[in-house]
Amino acid sequence: MNRHLEEYSLNAWPALRTMVHEGWLLRLAEGYTKRSNSVQAIYGGCEQTVDWDRKIAYCEEQYAQAGLDTVFKITPFVPSGLDAKLADRGYMLLDPTSVRVLDRLDSIKIPTMSKATIEETLTEGWLETMAGFNGTSDHGKAVTRKMLTGSPLTQGFCTLYADSVPVACGLGVIEQGHVGLLDIVTDPNCRNRGYGEQLILHILRWARENGAARSYLQVVQNNAPAVRLYEKLGYEEIYTYWYRQKKLG
Repeated sequence: MNRHLEEYSLNAWPALRTMVHEGWLLRLAEGYTKRSNSVQAIYGGCEQTVDWDRKIAYCEEQYAQAGLDTVFKITPFVPSGLDAKLADRGYMLLDPTSVRVLDRLDSIKIPTMSKATIEETLTEGWLETMAGFNGTSDHGKAVTRKMLTGSPLTQGFCTLYADSVPVACGLGVIEQGHVGLLDIVTDPNCRNRGYGEQLILHILRWARENGAARSYLQVVQNNAPAVRLYEKLGYEEIYTYWYRQKKLG
């Protein structure tokens, strides 16, 4: 099931281009987010006899041709020894992250803030709100638009309002009865007021109405306020991952 969550998360936040090399997925999206610009080594079968240096060098060549740093996502499902091999090659460890699951959606609280919209296709209004809260560049907005438009999955682009002004936004993506939470962000000027919790409750209620029974998310471990919020909502850690990055050149 945990490996399935990895697949769901890859589908929920897709890359613009994916190459398959001997069972490894090389995802590329013009450098916007590590999730969409990293090697996912979660397939490949028996790896005991692999020429690690040759296989890693191939990945480095592909990312260099795209003008990108080479990044590997290190989950519990990658081949044993890969993380140590990357460290030996000078790859830096970045962004230790917690994968958390909420097992039941039928007992979630009803949100007390009623003004929220959920649109099932990406709109420029939601994109502008998200980019403004996150400080996303024009390039990042353009890549996000490409990645999230036309997905075959059920998407919910949620915006929470206070006095008719957007104060938080986020995305829920449903696959196989699981809703993933992505890009949950509150206006920097409106934080610590409970808006993030209200936003998530709206997304979870929408997801339950659309057939989801379970939820998952990924949160960087040093983001203490977000970790506290997710623990308050009942999300429990099931595994962790991190990235290994080698700078271009």
